[in-house]
Amino acid sequence: IDCTVANEEQIAFMRNFHPRLEATFEIAEPTQLAWSFAPDADAGLYAEMEKFFAQIEEDGTLDRLLERFYGHNERIMPFDAAAFLSKTNILLPRYRHLFEEAASLTGIEWQLLAAMAYRESHWNPLATSYTKVRGMMMLTEDTADRMKVSNRLDARESIVAGARYFQLLKEQLPLRIDEPDRTWFALAAYNQGMGHLEDARKLAQRHGLDADSWMDVQRVMPKLRNPAVAKTLKHGYARGGEAVVFVETVRLYHDMLKRISHNEYKQLLPP
Repeated sequence: IDCTVANEEQIAFMRNFHPRLEATFEIAEPTQLAWSFAPDADAGLYAEMEKFFAQIEEDGTLDRLLERFYGHNERIMPFDAAAFLSKTNILLPRYRHLFEEAASLTGIEWQLLAAMAYRESHWNPLATSYTKVRGMMMLTEDTADRMKVSNRLDARESIVAGARYFQLLKEQLPLRIDEPDRTWFALAAYNQGMGHLEDARKLAQRHGLDADSWMDVQRVMPKLRNPAVAKTLKHGYARGGEAVVFVETVRLYHDMLKRISHNEYKQLLPP
């Protein structure tokens, strides 16, 4: 279609699929989202609604919902989104069966594993960084040894090992941490190590925040690179801000892959 009417959040998300999408002009003044009730609605229902919103604002539930569904929509630039979509069409079909195999072994969505791999290596099985992490899932030597990987540059070995390692990280987290925070914490640990994640959770407690909430922990994680803070923590200095960016970009790539694969499924359905 040539044009449509959409709100800010819809445009922000769809720009990831259509990098040249432009919001040409605003058709109205900004407004707040609201619940509406008929003029003759039960006054008791309206009172319960006010009580409900007061409660979720006070206990942080509203902020967590906003973070869960909208906190990562604008993490990547348009040219990054275009590159991702291009490689989704060109490279991903070559490796998708390996992500699906790893998903069947671990129970982790193949789209999430593929999103992690893209963030790590752009689906390049021969990728190598200056820190000597290598392969599709950018495994360290220690992690590769732990997961019994013989060749980090073998795409299948790397993907299966990365999935199993991610699964182990999720299992190490306290049982009281629910989804989706559990997955987001495990992603941060995959990027920075469980020790630095635990330091960030303890730092969150020091600031009176919820150490079991990713929304709260991500606020303090960048402080791990502050030398004055790092020396007070068990595992010391870490580039905590990079872990936050890693989690947000993986979440976005994951959402994009789920939408793409859902649309593929819909195309297979009979009319």
